[in-house]
Amino acid sequence: MTTPAPASAAWRRLLKRSLPATLYGRTFLIIVLPVALMQLAVAWVFFDAHWRTVTMRLSEGLAGDIAWALESYEDDPSPTGLARTAGRAERSMSLSIAFLPGRPLPETRRRSALPAVDSSLRQALSSRIDAPFWFDTTRYPAYVDIRVAARGGVLRVLAPKERAVATQGAIFLGWMAAATLILTGVSLLFIRNQVRAIERLAQAAEDFGRGRDAPAFKPHGAREVRQAAHAFLAMKARIQRHIEQRTALLASVSHDLRTPLTRLRLELALADPSPSIGAMKQDLAEMEHMIDEYLAFARGEGGEQAVDLNLAALVEEAADGARRTGAKVSVSAPPQASFHGRRSALKRALANLIGNAAVHGQEVRVEVEATASSVTIRVDDDGPGIPPERREEAFRAFNRLDPSRNQNTKGVGLGLAIARDAARSHGGDVLLEDSPLGGLRAVLRLPGAVGN
Repeated sequence: MTTPAPASAAWRRLLKRSLPATLYGRTFLIIVLPVALMQLAVAWVFFDAHWRTVTMRLSEGLAGDIAWALESYEDDPSPTGLARTAGRAERSMSLSIAFLPGRPLPETRRRSALPAVDSSLRQALSSRIDAPFWFDTTRYPAYVDIRVAARGGVLRVLAPKERAVATQGAIFLGWMAAATLILTGVSLLFIRNQVRAIERLAQAAEDFGRGRDAPAFKPHGAREVRQAAHAFLAMKARIQRHIEQRTALLASVSHDLRTPLTRLRLELALADPSPSIGAMKQDLAEMEHMIDEYLAFARGEGGEQAVDLNLAALVEEAADGARRTGAKVSVSAPPQASFHGRRSALKRALANLIGNAAVHGQEVRVEVEATASSVTIRVDDDGPGIPPERREEAFRAFNRLDPSRNQNTKGVGLGLAIARDAARSHGGDVLLEDSPLGGLRAVLRLPGAVGN
């Protein structure tokens, strides 16, 4: 019986999934999030401790002026008295007062985007005026419309909005928002510059892993990034020096081994035909084949440079080698399919996959699928196949599966190992699956097609 994961673990998993996955996003979050939280805290403190208090004081002052205007009108409700009160209010308080005879108070009112404005004004008017009232802070951009029930109608007062609301608060918040945007933009520039150095280092490492040279790569960025770049360049130089030494050694070994083999072949060709001579020739041919496979496996990339390749032509060349042995091989490939890679390594991988399928089956089908981001080459045969649990074992060097696919006594168990090594050196892989022909399907996947 499994126990449910604690809530804290579930929250951690949710937080991990919600965070950005890239270094750029995480660095941006580390810099901008504290600044944004600080700005929000400052804005909240300002709003709660200063803006609300000032707005409340302004509303109380406006409510007192309106109460005075209402009392003055009720003391002398004549047109002359109203005109005198309105004139004084206009000159001294910047209030526009009018009497609307026979009018009731409006029943509906639009609410302000800032609830504190309406609540402060309502509280101030309620404390100073006993008569029913109505107000609207949204109808006019620069004025507040206030109406109070009076004898015979409604006394309407239009007051400048700055008399009821602290308008400087919006300016302060605007400056805060502008400062946040400027800081965010500067952070984006600096973060992008640092992340670009890491991206270039990663791209150079990937290109080197695929056999592509990056002569324009130079260390730049922060000190730690430059240190990593210099370490990569030193490692790259050591690996290239090792590859060159190994290639030279293999060339020397190949020459030293082939010289006595050539002499033996010549002596056997001059000897009188006999059953023992025929057996010796067969052993010699098998030895040469084994040496070729050993050298091909040990050579690996061999310092070969990557070039643009026509996949259709390359697959046809590899298939022709199998056809010359009498195999029935059909190829389906888009004529424009292309790839940027090492020709000899890919041809060797394709020849091994197609040759392996031709040895163990009567029919071989090769299909090429190329897109803008990947290349997939499928090699199917109608042979006995390989059990799923032993397919990964088939890629081990010098491993020869038996008995179903070990009919080729000439091989040394390096064909699939060489194919996978070539594929992985290009950033891809080779996988084994069930074939629709009934046998084995070898799938060669490569990233980054040039065209299709």
